Amino acid sequence: MNPTPFFESNESNSLAQGSDWYAQTAEKRDYFNAKLASSEALFEQNAIGSFEFTDAVRPGKESTLALRQGYRRETFRSRSRNMELPMILAAATRDVLFDLFLDLMDPLGKLVDCVLETSHSHGDGSHEDLYREKIDLPVLKSTLCDYESLIMNDGCTGVAVVNPKKQLEVQLDEHKMLMIYAEDLKPYERILFRYDVWPMGEMRFITEENHVHSSRPVYRKQFDQLSFRLGMDI
Repeated sequence: MNPTPFFESNESNSLAQGSDWYAQTAEKRDYFNAKLASSEALFEQNAIGSFEFTDAVRPGKESTLALRQGYRRETFRSRSRNMELPMILAAATRDVLFDLFLDLMDPLGKLVDCVLETSHSHGDGSHEDLYREKIDLPVLKSTLCDYESLIMNDGCTGVAVVNPKKQLEVQLDEHKMLMIYAEDLKPYERILFRYDVWPMGEMRFITEENHVHSSRPVYRKQFDQLSFRLGMDI
């Protein structure tokens, strides 16, 4: 598991935590209300062309990014672990994203680890990871399906499924980007092709420009429920 995301929001004090934040002065309240109104307007746009958003994140108001479905290959490098690992960064439209995420888990094996990433109540953009070792993949998939709305639409929740022995990982992060780490990426590419997700050398992602996260108090409660259901090590 990559312990920190490759990309962080370029929006300072993301509105993902807006429901837990309050201003103590009139000046701060006016600033926050103006920022909130501006961000709410961004979420009125549900798609760019044929690419449909989840409710979790939107490009910033000055973004010129033309989002589309596709992926690009990268190399993950860790100095602390002295390792390099091929990886895929992928984006998929709302209608196929969750099913694609579930299918991408299949090459990991029958017994996996699961990581829940949360930035709830972290107004500085930081996050924490909750870990569960050795869970049967069908059980994990079934549980995640019960929380599909949370996983798809909460800009403070990310999920990673890991086979640590084989150094395999599939992650759907807070930005609803897919990240795949494996020595052999071909099995994952075949799955991506089935969902009409194709390689694009110049592919760019929402994390590479200003963007805004969104969440709701109910998602924090659902996240806690999911953590409990999975027996997370908190």
